[in-house]
Parts: sequence; C-alpha cells; structure tokens
Amino acid sequence: MSQPGQPQSQQEHELPLSEQQTLRLEKLKQLREMGVNPYPYEFDVTITSKAIHSRPELVAEEGSDAERVSVAGRVMTRRIMGKAAFFNLQDSEGTIQVYIRRDDVGEENYNTIFKRMIDIGDIVGIKGFVFKTRTGETTVHAEHFELLAKTVRPIPVAKEVEEDGKKIVYDAFADKELRYRQRYVDLIVNPHIREVFIKRSAMIQTMRRFMTDLGYLEVETPILQPIYGGASARPFTTHHNALDMTLYLRVANELYLKRLIIGGFDGVFEFAKDFRNEGMSRFHNPEFTQVELYVAWKDYNWMMEFVENLLEHVAIALHGTTKVTVGSNEIDFKKPFTRIPMLDAIKNETGKDLNGLSLEEMKNVARELKIGIDNSMGKGKIIDEIFGEYVEPKLIQPTFITDYPVEMSPLAKKHRSKEGLVERFELICNAKEICNAFTELNDPVDQRERLEDQSRLRAAGDDEAMAVDEDFLRALEYGMPPTTGLGIGIDRLAMIMTNQESIRDVLFFPHMRAE
Repeated sequence: MSQPGQPQSQQEHELPLSEQQTLRLEKLKQLREMGVNPYPYEFDVTITSKAIHSRPELVAEEGSDAERVSVAGRVMTRRIMGKAAFFNLQDSEGTIQVYIRRDDVGEENYNTIFKRMIDIGDIVGIKGFVFKTRTGETTVHAEHFELLAKTVRPIPVAKEVEEDGKKIVYDAFADKELRYRQRYVDLIVNPHIREVFIKRSAMIQTMRRFMTDLGYLEVETPILQPIYGGASARPFTTHHNALDMTLYLRVANELYLKRLIIGGFDGVFEFAKDFRNEGMSRFHNPEFTQVELYVAWKDYNWMMEFVENLLEHVAIALHGTTKVTVGSNEIDFKKPFTRIPMLDAIKNETGKDLNGLSLEEMKNVARELKIGIDNSMGKGKIIDEIFGEYVEPKLIQPTFITDYPVEMSPLAKKHRSKEGLVERFELICNAKEICNAFTELNDPVDQRERLEDQSRLRAAGDDEAMAVDEDFLRALEYGMPPTTGLGIGIDRLAMIMTNQESIRDVLFFPHMRAE
C-alpha cells in the first residue's frame, strides 16, 4: 500500500503488470470484507465536466448556499496532501478537478477508501459544489465520494521526465496496433480520438437528414444473401443449417434496392455494412460501411449534381467551410467538381488511347506501361489497373471520372451517345475513390447478357466477377423505370472529413490478425 501523501499510482507503476493486478485484486477483496460494494448499481449524474466548465454561474464562494452538482468518471491523476487531496476526474466530455477533504467525506471514506483503495483508472462518483482554486482552476469540492467501479487492470500511465533539458514521455499508449486492438483503452488514455468518431457520427447524420429531407425512404435489405451481387468482389461464405443452403455476406446492397424501385418507390437509401473477402490496406477493411441511394426518373448527370450538393453540405456542416485539410492537402468541396471521361484521363497521363482496342492490344499496352496482367483479366480489369496506377494517385481535388468502358460496368446503362461506354462516374478525392454511380441498366435482356459475360470471366479465374442472379433478372422483367444509383464509401469519406491517414483510424474496432 502507498503511504499517505504519496500517489500510490506512481509506486504501483514501477511494478510488473502481474503484481499490479495482484495488488488491485487484494484491494477488491478488502473492500468487500469492509462491506463496501465496489460495483454499485447506479449513480445519479446531473452534469458533465464540460457543462461545469461552460457554466460560470455554478462557481460559488466556499460555504455559500451553492448549487450542488453530481459528476462521475475515472480518476486520472491524484495529489494527496495529508487530510486533503486533489484529483482529476475524466468523464465522456472531458476532465474536471476535484478537491476532497477528510472533514467533508468522513475519515473512513477518505483515509481508508480514497487514500488506500483508490487507484488511477477507478471510476468514482462525486457530489458537491463548484469553486475556483487560488490558481483560478474550476474545481468540484466533494461533499460525497463513492466508488462506482474498481479497476483490476491498471490503465497505461505516461510518465514525463526531463532529460538534458528536454521533456521525454515514457509508456504513452501510442502504439497504433495496440490502440486498434484495445480501442477501449485508447479511448480512456487518448480521449482526443473520440472527436474523430463524434465527427463521423455527425457526418452520417448530416447525410441521412439531407436524403430524408428530399423525401427518400431509408430501408433495410438482407445481409445474408443466397446470391451475392452488386459489385465485383469476393464474398464471405457461410452455411444455413436449417435451410441446408450456402449463403453469402453481401458485397453490396444494390440489387435489393433496385428491387424496391421496381416495386414502386421513387427513392430509397440504406446505410449498409458490406463485406468483401479481399486484401487489407490502410484503405480497405473486410467489413465496411457504405450508403447506397437509388432514385427513379433520374440519370447519372442528375446524380453528379446531387453528390456535389451533398458533399458541399457535409463539409460545411462539419467544418463551417467547404475546405477540408487532409494531411498536407487542402481539399475544397465547393461545387462544381471537375469532370473528365475515364479514357481521356488515361490518355492525358500515359499518352495511350485505349478506345476500341481488342483484348490482346490492351494487354500489349499494359505490358508497355509495366502493368502486371494474367489470363483471367478482361479489358475492364486491365483498364482499371492502368487507371489505378497512372491516374488515380494524381487526383487530389474532388474529380468526377465519367463514361467507363462497358466491360467494367455490368450493371450500368450503355452510354446514349458513346459506343462501347456506359453512363457511370466515380468521384475520386485525395487519390481514392469515395463514390460510384450509374445510370442504371434496366433492359433485362442486356442485363442478362452482361451477367453471363461476368460468369465467363469467373469461369476463367476472376473470382471477383459477378454471379447471375435469376431473381433479380426476373424482377427487371417486370420493368424498372429510368433510375440512377449511387454508393458512397462512408469509411473513406470519414477519413477525409476527419483528416485520418488509415481506415483503421475511423473504425472503432478494425479487423486485425489474431494476437
């Protein structure tokens, strides 16, 4: 045990983790023997630390008839001075200093419980009044102290020492992999990262309101699907025992949302968890979030204007301006965005005109450009690889890449005036795709042919090619009105809107290799 006046967290911190836990478990046992419940059922919280700091009228002269407050959180630092002590209490909105005296909370509560049994990280409740110290710091004077949860595993405590005139921090919880694996600890000791997830939530809510205000219906569609479709991707596979059938985690929700347009809705959208059994990178997680929107009677030209309006609105809602800082770049979401056809963009960067080339000619161009290819790759895949290598990394400001080759887009409608192309766009921003949209293919005969072409690519070894969905084709045969569809990658957009370099920084619990 620590001695009075000595913060036991410092003494404890010198011990191996196993010994620290043993000490805390012993304290837990002693508390129970004393008749103290270390895990009570509730505590009446009336205010947060942030609210205390923002309400100067709460500050009272000691001994006056002050308004009482009740606040709870974790003990993050302690400074014991005999019969009194200061400690910092951290809650969901920040920190507040607490002043506690033996004469106010009682000798047993102060000497036996607070001084001997409370450790850094323990969760406590405080009731009292607000005052300012001689140094001007807003502080809660505790009149009631209560242990709400005893921690048996110490939280990481950074130690700051001065060496050669420089401040050096040791044992900070800064290792990225450890932070991703133990996000609960990360949120405790690095509370500033909460702002990333608060802003992500605000972004999603802003997008949701924007679409519902236009009269579009938010819906839910199946995650477990008998046939995966709507994107070129490798699925996760599972088995339903009662039905004795193979099911897939959805790679996209497109085909189900189109079924709803066929059923008579004019506009539907869904914030969806999708799953793709592919590689991982700082831009890819096997489980990710996207919003898809389908609107009847419109085309991809209308959708480009919709995306401009939406993202400009989101940027202003989150930042108060259309300009967003991402790394060393300042990205401006003020409309209109640049628009350039895909093959024109490739020609501008490589000098190669891919219009009208055969598969063999396309392979020769890829070899000249040092793009790795194999026999499973069709023209669409090769074009996509060239674009990803030579064009995409240079697109920092929001740019619509339009009019894709038909081979790349089995669900998009053929271009009304450009042979061999479809009416499709992707928005590239900060060198990555953040959304994809089509004038949707609603010709059931053409759609069947395209999906059968995908099946042949699949048979040739392309395991990301789409499967033929007979029920979707049947739905199309009942007639789908002219429709435009959009998918926006929420995680990638959140990376941009919160200035994060990895998708793992905008996911509470990213997927990791087993420990």
